[in-house]
Amino acid sequence: MRIVVALGGNALMAPGQPLSMAVQRRNAHRAGAAIAEICRHHDVIVTHGNGPQVGALSLQSLASTVLPDQTLDILNAESEGMIGYVLEQELYNNLPGRNVATLLTLVMVDPEDDAMENPSKPVGPWYEPSDWRQLAEANGWSAIEEGGRYRRVVPSPEPLDIIELPAIEALLRAGIIPICAGGGGIAVSRTADGALAGIEGVIDKDLTSALLATQLGASCLLLLTDVDAVYEGWGGDQQRALASLDRAATARLNLAAGSMAPKVEAALRFAEATGRHAMIGRLQDATAMLDGKAGTRVY
Repeated sequence: MRIVVALGGNALMAPGQPLSMAVQRRNAHRAGAAIAEICRHHDVIVTHGNGPQVGALSLQSLASTVLPDQTLDILNAESEGMIGYVLEQELYNNLPGRNVATLLTLVMVDPEDDAMENPSKPVGPWYEPSDWRQLAEANGWSAIEEGGRYRRVVPSPEPLDIIELPAIEALLRAGIIPICAGGGGIAVSRTADGALAGIEGVIDKDLTSALLATQLGASCLLLLTDVDAVYEGWGGDQQRALASLDRAATARLNLAAGSMAPKVEAALRFAEATGRHAMIGRLQDATAMLDGKAGTRVY
């Protein structure tokens, strides 16, 4: 089968872990082993999140006197290269004789998208109130609040088209495993004269992965996170893991806007566009998910 494997941002940087390359390499080692097992039996396209990383790069830029003006499209490109590099190493180490390539991926968005005026995509670390107030006032940032802590949110426009789609197809035909559309891809639009220009936003990785899987004619979209399934009543005494899910069934679910909701929406878009199914579950259960023994199957 042709499978798009979408690694959540938490696959490389779990909540509460220190934001260091040593931690990311350890997590990438675990992710690489899980993805390699699927690659041995299927044609795989790897995508990944970048929320923690792009937020950290933004802080580095703000603190720098050398490159203080890096915009989100530039930071997205940097994070794609950084994360792709460590994942590429792990896949090479787990799959001797196979070729892997990280591809910076431009994704077309509408600069007039309503999301540009309504930031919703969490990036970077959580802040205590005193630290957050100082950063927000200095930089004009918006935030979400949870448990008395704050996290920056940025615009997240809808992905409309994947510019490198022919290049991704060419890599697959050549037997090369592509790592692409990292962090949802680099948001761009066309100016009045037809030139490409970067957009200040971070596209949702899962929505781009669904679009990519649809355009590539994938057999399955595998959305990997740190939760073993989609839950009804998540966080309550009566929470229940769901083995399967469709659009009608989501109406009764209270899904977290910054985490599970976009995954379910992405899975539904792929399923509805193709008549095939998507799977949501834990990284370590990836192979079992494909066998129908773990995760939530979305129709």
